[in-house]
Amino acid sequence: MSDRKFILEEIRNKFVRDEFEFSKHAVDQSILRQIKVYEIKEAVANGQLIEDYPTDKYGPSCLICGLTQTRRPIHIQCSYPSRALIKIITLCKQTHLR
Repeated sequence: MSDRKFILEEIRNKFVRDEFEFSKHAVDQSILRQIKVYEIKEAVANGQLIEDYPTDKYGPSCLICGLTQTRRPIHIQCSYPSRALIKIITLCKQTHLR
């Protein structure tokens, strides 16, 4: 299994177990963009890791792009699963997928 697949699977597992938290910025973005927690979980469950930031100054993180059950595309930047709780750093809805 590649590192990216392993990271994504571990992130998914933590989301299933509700082992995640929001940064203040992510809370603000979820309110502004009307993104619900269940939509984030849906997008992570079927999403793809599209960017990797292993040397980010705030700690290793990655960008996941996935669809909600209503086919709404969402990008989620979150920490690596090495943290006890995944930190959701920022969120955005996309008008198209890469």
